Amino acid sequence: MALPRPGFRTGLVLLLLALGGGMALLDLRGPGSGGRVPRDAAGEPDFYLENARLTRFNAQGRPHQRVTTPRLVHTPEDDVTRLDAPRSRLVDREGRLWLAEADHGELGPGGNPLRLDGDARLEAPAERWVLTTETLHYDADTGHAWSTTPATLRQPPQRMSGERFDAWLDDNRARLTDNVRGHHPPETAEESP
Repeated sequence: MALPRPGFRTGLVLLLLALGGGMALLDLRGPGSGGRVPRDAAGEPDFYLENARLTRFNAQGRPHQRVTTPRLVHTPEDDVTRLDAPRSRLVDREGRLWLAEADHGELGPGGNPLRLDGDARLEAPAERWVLTTETLHYDADTGHAWSTTPATLRQPPQRMSGERFDAWLDDNRARLTDNVRGHHPPETAEESP
């Protein structure tokens, strides 16, 4: 005995059920491949970006602060942008390049100041010195960088440490204060003129 052939309506119902099941499976995976939408004490973000590069321009229209990050999250409640593993290129008024990086960072309301947390580094490649600290701040409007945690300044073969660090990038000036200690090896015969 042969079974009756399913009708058009039955076939349409089966097709709709299959499509609905497929849509439900896709919905369980969440939006996109970026993972879950981050949330924190500042509320739900209005946007987040992956593999982002942010550029600030000075009054003359030249780029003077670039930040790259694999992921950033902006929360409108406090107007703060949180950054994962930020790397910054800072350019002072004279065109000198400064590099800064850390494990995490934040751009304050309006995109300033930049705060770097966790193994923060500020490097002046032209002067061959590197500052390391736990927390570093940078005000792009004034060109002032400062630490709020103990800092170590290295310019091989010398190194100095202190409780606070300040640098004025536009003036090419830096200062260590409070409990400053240094290691300055004597010049050897090969190093002296």
